[in-house]
Amino acid sequence: MQVTVTTPGGTSNGVAFTYLSVPQLVSAVPTAGPTSGGTTVTLTGGGLSAATAVTFGSAPAAFTVVSDSLLVATAPAGSGTVQVTVTTPGGTSNSLTYTYTAPPVVTAIVPTQGPASGGNTVTLTGSGFAGATAVRFGAVNASSFTVVSATQITATVPTGGPGPSGVTVTTAGGTSLPVPYYYLSNPQLTSVVPGQGPVLGGTTATITGNNLLGATVVRFGAVNASSFTVVSATQITATVPAGSGTVQVTVTTPGGTSNGVAFTYLSVPQLVSAVPTAGPTSGGTTVTLTGGGLSAATAVTFGSAPAAFTVVSDSLLVATAPAGSGTVQVTVTTPGGTSNSLTYTYTAPPTI
Repeated sequence: MQVTVTTPGGTSNGVAFTYLSVPQLVSAVPTAGPTSGGTTVTLTGGGLSAATAVTFGSAPAAFTVVSDSLLVATAPAGSGTVQVTVTTPGGTSNSLTYTYTAPPVVTAIVPTQGPASGGNTVTLTGSGFAGATAVRFGAVNASSFTVVSATQITATVPTGGPGPSGVTVTTAGGTSLPVPYYYLSNPQLTSVVPGQGPVLGGTTATITGNNLLGATVVRFGAVNASSFTVVSATQITATVPAGSGTVQVTVTTPGGTSNGVAFTYLSVPQLVSAVPTAGPTSGGTTVTLTGGGLSAATAVTFGSAPAAFTVVSDSLLVATAPAGSGTVQVTVTTPGGTSNSLTYTYTAPPTI
């Protein structure tokens, strides 16, 4: 409208004066942020183009007018819930609520370590977790996470490492300080000694490799070792369980499950015949033993006396009877155990 002045001399020319509506606010996005401030808040409404001030509670905020219906402000530092208003020459707007939120705090992570391949689940405890928008392992987002409560989050660990990584939680209140999580290298096996043993188990085997500390399981095929001891990062001793055939020995640690190394279960050897069944007390008789499971023979005994022997095949073995007397039991021992026994009789030479 035009502003004029009237005197007895007449009415002046007019100069323009504009009436401004009181600004109106419709929305603030986001509606929460950290107590340290710095959040960019987008305000929408009307009559904003002539804004002279934006306040969060009693604190002034820096702002930029984008259009008559859009204004971008930087939240100042604050606390609690405050009212956001915009002031123009037309007056002060209605208010919208903005909440200052303290940053989350992570106090613990369980477990604190896992495989470099990720995929395991960890539980974070602390405070201020409500509305969490991100869980990160270093710079990598968790594969997934669930906010259980304001004090607990479960997260699926992403691939990473090996080595330490700082785990953080982000909410509208900011990002927590990191807590350490360790990515572990996968265990690697190089050998198991001995590489064979009886089907009944009970053999003590030495497993060598790398990254074996913290081993939780040692398996022979699908069967757990009867017991095991982690000697060092490169060695484990284990009591072999019962089994059969050739199986793969594996070790599981928080870093994952190792490659397999072969262990063969050997049947107890069986004897069917000894030819001849008698010989002189001076020994020296060649005795042919037949049966099964003889190829891995480690000892042949006549009674308690060891005999020299030669393995011909898995079913045939030739032994030289040692000196002895009376009737004794002949047995063959392999890593699979000791065979059944056959009778051998020492015969004194004739006397004239």
